[in-house]
Amino acid sequence: MPSFTRCVVLLLSLAAAARPSLAQGGGSTLADYEGTYAYHGMAGIALVARDSTLFAVLDYARYPLRRVGLDLFVNAGGDTIPFRRGTDGIISGFVERGVYFARRAGTVDPDVVSAVRATARPPGKDGSLTPYAYATPPELRDGIAVGDVGRAGIDTANIVRLVTRVVDGTYPDVHAVLVYRAGRLVVEEYFYEYDRERPHQMRSATKSVVSALLGIAIDRRLIASDTALVLPLFPYAWYRNADPRKDSLTLRDLVTMRSGLACDDWDKDSPGNESRVYESANWVKFVLDLPIIEEPGTRGRYCSGNVAVAGRIVERATHSALPAFAQANLFTPLGIQPRDVRWDYTLSSPNPTFAQLYLRPRDMLKLGMLFQQQGRWAGRQVISREWIARSTAHWSTVGDQEYGYFWWHQWIDVTTPAGTQRIEMVGASGNGGQKIYLIPSLDAVVVLTGGSYNTTSPATAIMQKELLPALIGAAGKK
Repeated sequence: MPSFTRCVVLLLSLAAAARPSLAQGGGSTLADYEGTYAYHGMAGIALVARDSTLFAVLDYARYPLRRVGLDLFVNAGGDTIPFRRGTDGIISGFVERGVYFARRAGTVDPDVVSAVRATARPPGKDGSLTPYAYATPPELRDGIAVGDVGRAGIDTANIVRLVTRVVDGTYPDVHAVLVYRAGRLVVEEYFYEYDRERPHQMRSATKSVVSALLGIAIDRRLIASDTALVLPLFPYAWYRNADPRKDSLTLRDLVTMRSGLACDDWDKDSPGNESRVYESANWVKFVLDLPIIEEPGTRGRYCSGNVAVAGRIVERATHSALPAFAQANLFTPLGIQPRDVRWDYTLSSPNPTFAQLYLRPRDMLKLGMLFQQQGRWAGRQVISREWIARSTAHWSTVGDQEYGYFWWHQWIDVTTPAGTQRIEMVGASGNGGQKIYLIPSLDAVVVLTGGSYNTTSPATAIMQKELLPALIGAAGKK
């Protein structure tokens, strides 16, 4: 779900694509490799050339490939991807780690080609870009009040500069920017053919939604508590790698990434790396069968397998598929319609969406608003205040960041005329630049979506250099 493992780590990722030369690739062009290919039991992936870069595309997410020789490319994991040609000299497929994937067609869905080659904002008929002019977001009567950015205390020039820098590529592959300040949505901008009606991949930001659903199930006493033991909640008669420490595993250990299992997405050699989880026939059993390498509840390791286990526990306790439980108990109360949600929570291979949730950015904002409002929406307590406080508290450290219940804590040092200020944000975060930032100290919620998959997202730079200084300035005007 979070990082799109096989497609991200093996084939689809890259550092920076180099312009092919005769020394690198003979006389062939990138167009020779375009087409639709088989891939790991999925519907297929597309290869599309744009300028000097070849992109592998899965579900509209694009990943550049670096050309290093004749019919030879490299991905971010360091794997070489050789392409093969038939007797007619035409590309017939590629090989990845010894597995051959055939080229199904030399054509690609025109919508996919358009998405790969889209610009941040379409030029006019004369080829020039119309200068950006700020406009108040539309009032849609969807539960989100809107207002003018200036009345929220933010200088319009800050937003003009941000949008200009997205369009000129200073901040690449940003798909949406939404800013909610002082109770109103004051900025709503979309780029690269995205708009407010299109659900966006959330990647690992899905984890934070699963945390919310777990809290709702506990609030309704369908699950005893977050300290409930995990193994008794499943019907499995036995588990591999039996260990008394595994018997002590709790729900809290899962959601704080302290399961103690040999599961680390950031270590490609970890037995529970997500690429191995997603290739298995039963993700939950695979994770619970992993060896225990330390006492649960002691050390944080980023493990996407934990969310599969937690989500299945909610399903078993509620006797409902997780998307259905979410719709009835979280999305519908927020006014999020089923037609605007996409979520295949099939926890087995192959699942080309890796069980991630797709939501429209305004609906992502509603989730942020709900948490900022202590679980209340339109006079209704959707999630208890206790769960909001618990799940956004500091429980563990993952990498160099504090972590709650599938929620991150991030601190950013911001330069202001009055000196450097350190701002804490609680966030849902997903690969590519999918962000829901809660900033209580500045009375703000920010939503960003993007397409920087497996590369450095500009989200932190946007917050540090553009939005947080503007929000600090607005707060100072009170």
